[in-house]
Amino acid sequence: MTKAIPKIILRRNRCIGSRKGARRIPKRVIHVQASFNNTIVIVIDVLGQVVSWSFGGTSRFKGTRRGKPFAAQTAITNAIRIVVDQGMQQAEVLINGPSLERDAKLRDIHQSGILLNFIRDVTPMPHNGCRPPKKTYIELNIEEISREIKDSMI
Repeated sequence: MTKAIPKIILRRNRCIGSRKGARRIPKRVIHVQASFNNTIVIVIDVLGQVVSWSFGGTSRFKGTRRGKPFAAQTAITNAIRIVVDQGMQQAEVLINGPSLERDAKLRDIHQSGILLNFIRDVTPMPHNGCRPPKKTYIELNIEEISREIKDSMI
């Protein structure tokens, strides 16, 4: 007697498209994390659930090319195209990171036809930063010698 082979249902074979198309929320929040190496775009709804996401690696850019402006532009258009088809009309944009092409990323979001309610920079800024390391013994001796030289010149 042979045993029946159980069917293995792979994750990629399941149909989840109908679930994503059912959500019709006109207002969303777009998070853009722009670093020097990559750009991550996440679109969430008002409840905080992720609706769409994209970054330079999913747009078929590998290595150092993920940090280029064109990779960021394609990541933004890929993430926003999905939510525009679902009926997004208004958005709030939160930008995080020290990237140089932040203006271009905002222009790409604006050109997609979405009304931007507000744009906020949420990059963390240090308040006087971390405590510096203590001075080494050599630095202390150099300061004493330089003081002695200044005193002898006067």
